[in-house]
Amino acid sequence: MKKKFTAKDILVPTVSLFVICLVVTALLAVTNMLTAPQIQKLSKETEDKTKAEVLASADEFSDALTVSADGNDYTYYVGTASGDTIGYVFKTSAKGYGGDIDLMVGIDTSGKVTGVSILSISETAGLGMNAKNESFINQYIGKSGTIGVSKNGASDTEIQALTGATITSKAVTSAVNTALSLYSQIGGEKVG
Repeated sequence: MKKKFTAKDILVPTVSLFVICLVVTALLAVTNMLTAPQIQKLSKETEDKTKAEVLASADEFSDALTVSADGNDYTYYVGTASGDTIGYVFKTSAKGYGGDIDLMVGIDTSGKVTGVSILSISETAGLGMNAKNESFINQYIGKSGTIGVSKNGASDTEIQALTGATITSKAVTSAVNTALSLYSQIGGEKVG
């Protein structure tokens, strides 16, 4: 025998689910409102610390500036010491094996990389995630121009690829090369 559904049988669960969704949404909105300023503050502190790491000789940095290349906008900062420009810090990214890899790259006024810091990466554990290791990242320091990737050893113009993570190595190198290209675009200009 089939049970007949009444309007009440359908309306009560529907309204109940709607109220639950409404309450959960309101709670999420309040949580976001309360935590957003702290998240922003923490993000700024991390960014300031990273700028100081990749261009360590700078005493202070300009506010965020923007440069466009290949249809994309990039954020950069001018680093100064005693009022003189000593270099630039660029935020760049490239597509890796597991997604975008975001970097901050310091470049001095002679066009040489002073430091590289990975801001976000989601590569394969034990392979691509090794890009965060200092032994890999420090290969870029002192290099200029266009940097290549080699599987058989580094040179003045190349870095040694990570074993089993050539795509990640090429992505990080591409992001560093983007920063070097941006430097050559703005390096001779008066900025700030």
